[in-house]
Amino acid sequence: MMLIPVTQHQPQGLFCQSELLIQGENEKVSVLDSPFLWYLCRGNNTIGPLNVKSRFYTPTFDLFPPQRLPFSPQSSAKPVQFVSIQSQSVQSSSSSLGIPAYCCSRIMSSTVDFDTKVLHQVHDNPHDGPDRDTESSVNDAIDVNFQHGVQNIEAVTLSWSRTALMVAFVLIWLVYFVQGLVSGISSALIPYVTSAFAMHSLTPTTSVMSSVIGGVTNLSIAKTLDIFGRPQGFLFCATLATLGLIMSAACNNVEAYAASQVFYTVGINGVGYSLSVFIADTTSLRHRGLIQSLCGSPSIITAWLGGPISTAFLNGAGWRWAFGMESILVPGVTIPLFGLFMHHYLRAKKQGIIPKRESQGFSYYIREFDVVGLLSLSAGVALFLLPFNLYALQAKGFGSTMIICFFVFGILLLIFFGIWERFFAKVSFIPWRFLQDRTVAGACLLSFTLFFSYMCWGMYFSSILQVVNNLTVTRASYVVSTYTVGGFIFAIFVGMVMSYTGNYKAVTLYVALPLSILGSGLMIYFRQPDQSIGYIAMSQIFIAFGSGAIMITAEIAILAAVQEQQYFAVSIALVSMCASIGSAVGLTVSSAIWQDILPKKLAEYLPEEDLPNLPMIAMDIVTQLSYPVGSPTRLAIQHAYGDAHKYLFIAGTAVWALGILGVVMWKNINIINIKQTKGRVV
Repeated sequence: MMLIPVTQHQPQGLFCQSELLIQGENEKVSVLDSPFLWYLCRGNNTIGPLNVKSRFYTPTFDLFPPQRLPFSPQSSAKPVQFVSIQSQSVQSSSSSLGIPAYCCSRIMSSTVDFDTKVLHQVHDNPHDGPDRDTESSVNDAIDVNFQHGVQNIEAVTLSWSRTALMVAFVLIWLVYFVQGLVSGISSALIPYVTSAFAMHSLTPTTSVMSSVIGGVTNLSIAKTLDIFGRPQGFLFCATLATLGLIMSAACNNVEAYAASQVFYTVGINGVGYSLSVFIADTTSLRHRGLIQSLCGSPSIITAWLGGPISTAFLNGAGWRWAFGMESILVPGVTIPLFGLFMHHYLRAKKQGIIPKRESQGFSYYIREFDVVGLLSLSAGVALFLLPFNLYALQAKGFGSTMIICFFVFGILLLIFFGIWERFFAKVSFIPWRFLQDRTVAGACLLSFTLFFSYMCWGMYFSSILQVVNNLTVTRASYVVSTYTVGGFIFAIFVGMVMSYTGNYKAVTLYVALPLSILGSGLMIYFRQPDQSIGYIAMSQIFIAFGSGAIMITAEIAILAAVQEQQYFAVSIALVSMCASIGSAVGLTVSSAIWQDILPKKLAEYLPEEDLPNLPMIAMDIVTQLSYPVGSPTRLAIQHAYGDAHKYLFIAGTAVWALGILGVVMWKNINIINIKQTKGRVV
């Protein structure tokens, strides 16, 4: 009895598109169109897949119901005791494998992994159509060539029910709700925290290190998700966020607060990033933009809550208690989602879907995480950007020895990082071919531009609304929230358009970019205190619509370019890193403009009797708001704010030239028929 491959195009280690026939003495030849090896369990007429145990294919008793089979058990193939595969393409100590089988069929790129002793299927064609991404299929199995964390999430999606998938999305929605609430409250409190230490002008500086490190460490978090698993990385990030909030509640100077913001930003950004990766793992590319925007929709609600809650704490218990409350909320919603992840991971492991693995040593993880590259990149970018925020505090400005040292060591570390990654790193952050792809480069450039533009003016926007437009903290937060609310509403619309058309480039180039540029340009004109707040809100809506669309399309563009699930985490981390670096550069530019323009304009506009108070007026928002509306001093402060604001929006508008270039670089990939994920997904 022989199992004969019809075609001989078999790369080493794989059975590729071979028509395998069962042939025996005086027996009819049968070709069955199924992507697995199958056998008939002679007691119940049920057909199931084969597993590999030791050197032999032996039955597994976790069988699929007959009604779900691609063919009937009453086949024309004849039952046999053993068949053997004679093939040099299987990497084994023996060229022959004994197979107890009833029938065998075409194998689509099935890899035999003799380390794990399990037969797994690798899909030969990733473009099987949108319907294949919505249900579990007997054709799916985990890819043994992927890293362990990716295998684990594949096993989860192959084993869980539709109810479990829906529960997961509900919990994700709740985590996004708390994340948006915490971010809104914390953002409103930042000026008051820095003012409490008489350092209001350093409001952006407290976020520069956290923004840079938070973005760069997403690459390390990506490795954590890929190597250890999604739930483990998610829990680690939630722990960092909670620790940062506790540190913020207990800080006693602006330096300690800045350090707490590093932990908080790395953690809370990591939580959001982990959720983005999970959504990518559990959705088809066609619907991913829509699902991502729906899961992020809690911001439409939380945007209106941050101001009133922060005002209540400022007028009552104080900002420290606000951070204390947040440190309870974050673990309260993240632990249930972690538990759901782990439950289905352990369930899949118990079912034998996840292969057994050998333990690895410490040096393996050091190499996989590329610790040297991570530290050199993080420190290099931070040291290069910090002088733009700190030079105003030095007597000699950019000529200060400390500032020069920051620049020199930052540049040297960045050069070292490039040399290390090119010649010495055993495992690099990102495959080199990704960096050569113009769609990947364009998505990163667009993400950098979006956050650069917003951070040029966003950090001071709430202060401007309170000082120049005489709004309360609550009402100022409502105007600021226009950006978030409008962005997510429009993102849902864009997600539906992409699900229907499969096109993400056109909506970005012809809708999102023009709206963003128009809104930023209008703010240059409507910045003055004599302009209606309604015009400012209108401009913010334009900016919000454009930004909301770009947030979705930039991520979809890079995922469409890389296609394979094993690169989801690093691709999203790459976009996130560019966004965080854009934020840091934008904050640096805004801080440099603010610290240079505002004191000069205050010295020009303030009445002579208030000039001795100029340093305190420039650095403390509470002092600025203490002057009555309509008084000469308040008018002088408002005009100084307006002049500084003009330069902030000019910088934020001009940088969109880079965004246009980034979108033009994209390939026009239609995402409707691209299959990337397995199992039960949306």
